[in-house]
Amino acid sequence: MKTAISIPDVIYQDAERMAKRRGMSRSELYANAVAEYVNSERYMGVRERLEAVYGGSNPPDSRLDPVLAQIQAASLAKDEW
Repeated sequence: MKTAISIPDVIYQDAERMAKRRGMSRSELYANAVAEYVNSERYMGVRERLEAVYGGSNPPDSRLDPVLAQIQAASLAKDEW
């Protein structure tokens, strides 16, 4: 699809130099840049939702109960790996 966009001259000039250094067309450079941006936005909010579920930056103590840890460790010795 063909489209027209307006960008600042400085960004345009930097993009032109980058496309030339990488041996790609201007269209390919812009298409790659937009694809990368779209992919990065796809997962926006995932970390925030996980932090809401698991406690964010100040999570509660998540150590395993000592009795449960002992039971779990004892059960591993019986398994054949």
